Amino acid sequence: MNSNSPVKILFLAADPSNEARLRLQQEHRDIEEKLNLSAQRGFLLEQRLAVRTTDIIQAILDTKPHIVHFSGHGQQSGNLCFEDEIGQSKAVEPEALAELFKLVADQVNCVILNACYSEKQAYAIVEYIPFVIGMNQSISDQAAIAFSVGFYTAFGAQESVEKAYQFGCVQIRLEGLPEHLTPVLHAQKTNSLL
Repeated sequence: MNSNSPVKILFLAADPSNEARLRLQQEHRDIEEKLNLSAQRGFLLEQRLAVRTTDIIQAILDTKPHIVHFSGHGQQSGNLCFEDEIGQSKAVEPEALAELFKLVADQVNCVILNACYSEKQAYAIVEYIPFVIGMNQSISDQAAIAFSVGFYTAFGAQESVEKAYQFGCVQIRLEGLPEHLTPVLHAQKTNSLL
């Protein structure tokens, strides 16, 4: 990645109408604010809302992101929930997303799955992507947003993905929430820092 080029972040959000409501717009706003406040300001944040399974590939090919951040629902099976044509939940299994990220491994350096039970997805994706963060159990909306705030505050200050992950976990604790062990970072053995 060229150090003069902006880091491109793709924020994918899905909040199916048949699932509990999430504050995904709030999470995006907080991420955008932290990146805008950063001294580096070399970021380009793109968002796609109400993401359907038919939108995922198009969004990645259109934006060519370095970081893909998914916010939404996950199932205990490890599936992530996107939306179908009428806004209902449509599950995607870990192997399907892993195959997608295999095809874009030359451009994507980090994937954040800010959804309940997304660690199985993270484990599948890290085979192809250097850094993947998933949740090892259910996570509250408040803790998910706190993690994003801490992560992007540190990442905007030019901290590494590993360090930004740690700041995200600390931010959860600073908010007085007990879920600081829920986010899990998976990293390839041989990876280059973002």
